[in-house]
Amino acid sequence: MKAQLLAAALLWPATVLAAPDPADWEAVLDEAEGQTVYWYAWGGSTATNDFLAWLGDRVEAEYGVTLEHVKLTDTADAVTRVLSEREAGRDTDGAVDLIWINGENFVAMKQAELLFGPFATALPNYDLVVDEQIVTTDFAEPTEGFESPWAIAQFVFMYDADDAEPQADMQALLDWAEANPGRFTYPQPPDFLGTTFLKQVLTSLADDPSVLQEPMAEGQFEEVTAPLWDYLDALTPNLWRQGRAYPASGPGQFQLLSDDEIDIAPSLSPSEASTAIANFQLPDTIRTFAPEGGTIGNASFLAIPYNSGSIAGAMVVTNEILDPEVQLRAQDPDVLGYGTVLDMEALSDEEAQAFEDLDQGIATLSPAELGTALPEPHASWADAIEAEWVRRYGVTP
Repeated sequence: MKAQLLAAALLWPATVLAAPDPADWEAVLDEAEGQTVYWYAWGGSTATNDFLAWLGDRVEAEYGVTLEHVKLTDTADAVTRVLSEREAGRDTDGAVDLIWINGENFVAMKQAELLFGPFATALPNYDLVVDEQIVTTDFAEPTEGFESPWAIAQFVFMYDADDAEPQADMQALLDWAEANPGRFTYPQPPDFLGTTFLKQVLTSLADDPSVLQEPMAEGQFEEVTAPLWDYLDALTPNLWRQGRAYPASGPGQFQLLSDDEIDIAPSLSPSEASTAIANFQLPDTIRTFAPEGGTIGNASFLAIPYNSGSIAGAMVVTNEILDPEVQLRAQDPDVLGYGTVLDMEALSDEEAQAFEDLDQGIATLSPAELGTALPEPHASWADAIEAEWVRRYGVTP
């Protein structure tokens, strides 16, 4: 799907917008006042939806910007909307002003020049962002200011401590699933978490994981991904419902854990279990583990389509989400439990202490326990892996 979007988009020349200039922030604020920003973002989490509503109240009160959350089940829907508008010649006043974008769609939109920018590194609050690869590349593609990070995540597993225990690595997880059939599952790809589980397995088992950081070359796929399919061939019959059904999303696993249908499930947020416990979505016996050797880490990013009708307002929202107070609220497991993108050394002593004092929750791993954040494979691998998974194991929802 992403490849089709990219191929179609490349038929149209790029449209470059010179204004508003994020370096002139006062002018951006003046232009943003009174604008409505339509933020196309995943709507599958009540906690996330509530946080975006709180953020909307904040930017309206402080900057006169109205934030409307357009709830998505698939980010590709927003990309399709922007592409359709370009095909129709709607190069201004587009319907989509801001996208919570994933790496695959970012790569496609960036290469097709469907994004406004570069803008992110010129935002006033970007000076507070940590200077690490996790926020400067997305699916091995340099962000180059065309998207702004707002949260950091790392792949982990949730488990019920009454019935299971941490597994040392992906092979140990397979061994456990074979010994405890039906007690593990993951969301159905192309759900983002489900695809990340596949990438975690491949990164852990590949003979040379570094090849995954480059665009997939012709003839590489079968040999490089063979360990993944061998693993899944052994795992699938031992999944919940023998792999004949899958949860639709990450939060869809909560009910299975709560109802004691499964004991282990993946997560992309180290604090997700603590947040779900605090919100009474999971029992307080749920804990978290990360396999040895590291797990895939990534950042959540925001991007502005090239034809947004509220570019100034979108930049104001993007900048505000990097405010230390907003980031602190997002990291609170009673709210979201998202990892912050801010550099503690760039904050005031008072701000840094507030993060230090934040109770991360009973199921959240410390940084030492979480271990190394491994880089995401290049987007070309993800597209191919999803398609092959559907061919081999896909089920009708």
